[in-house]
Amino acid sequence: MTAVRASGTDVPSYTETWDCEPESAAKARRLVSAALSLWGIGERADVCVLIASELVSNAINHSRCRRFRIRISRPHDRTIKILVSDTSHRVPTPGNADSDSESGRGLHLIEVMSTKWGYDRRRWGKIVWAELELTEESVRQVES
Repeated sequence: MTAVRASGTDVPSYTETWDCEPESAAKARRLVSAALSLWGIGERADVCVLIASELVSNAINHSRCRRFRIRISRPHDRTIKILVSDTSHRVPTPGNADSDSESGRGLHLIEVMSTKWGYDRRRWGKIVWAELELTEESVRQVES
């Protein structure tokens, strides 16, 4: 199990930095699962884990960076936000995968599964993020 560490902001969140290597995608999935479990949110766990995996895979495969940072947060009661930052200035663009391709669909999956997604350029690189909205039922479960 991943040791979940609070990020130190006023928004409930957890963050970690790892090397850009394939094993880090599994660590990111465990971090997201652990955070959602701590928040008592199970409804969108599979989707959040898949989105985190895709965002991390993009950082590992396309940024050419040594390390990346992942953060999962709840900026609002009904919103989960997953962010992956790296020092590359190369911005994500959806691929043109055909039905036989084994890659190139990650951003399309993120677009379909999330409420919204995007990236923010920074002087040092970029942050790629995706947001998911919780149902009213999930919010009531968390509050009780």
